[in-house]
Amino acid sequence: MSEAELARLAAHPDRLRAADLAGKDLSALDLSDLKLRGATLAFANLFGADLTRTDLRGAKLVGARLDRAVIIGTSFVDADLSHATLIRVAAFSTLAGSRDEAPSFARAKLVGARIEGRLTYANLRAADLSHARIGPVRSRDGFPTIEALTATDLTASDLTGARLEDADLSGVRLAFASLVGANLRGAKLRGADLTGADLTGADLTGADLAGAILDRAATRGTHGLDRASANLRP
Repeated sequence: MSEAELARLAAHPDRLRAADLAGKDLSALDLSDLKLRGATLAFANLFGADLTRTDLRGAKLVGARLDRAVIIGTSFVDADLSHATLIRVAAFSTLAGSRDEAPSFARAKLVGARIEGRLTYANLRAADLSHARIGPVRSRDGFPTIEALTATDLTASDLTGARLEDADLSGVRLAFASLVGANLRGAKLRGADLTGADLTGADLTGADLAGAILDRAATRGTHGLDRASANLRP
């Protein structure tokens, strides 16, 4: 889709809502502040697109490519991002980051999604991240990648009530994150930093916490932690 075509579509906001953009090439386009609530963007190419403050609530983004997209203040609330890729996304305008700019994935479906980047303060409340792979891409074609050098950062993020069954969060920074009541059954948390995280009532049955850091983490009412923590870092 060209910028001219997008401009014509944006000139009629009612047409943007629930628009069918499935499979469209929207890479590097400026989609900031658009109201795409309920739009169909399944398998769309959004590589490098500017989605700053874009309203994607309830949008269908199954299999979409959002690598290197700008998602400052973007709303993905109730959106379906199953099997989408969000690699090296830009969520903040400064290195410091802020809650005001953090994207929201509240209640979003991210089953099997591939996520890598700095998502501090992100709202992932009640999101479904089961089978998702969250963390650096270790290699491509047998060669290490630049992404492997930086940890995915979910510091102070809100994962209250999130589903993370069989998700891979190896090496992810989750310091001071809220994982209250989260389902982490069978999750891979090898080397994850859970310093000061709130795991109250979380289910860690069968989780792999080898080398994980749980200093000052709140674990009241946590299920399965004794078995899961057998290989915790001393």
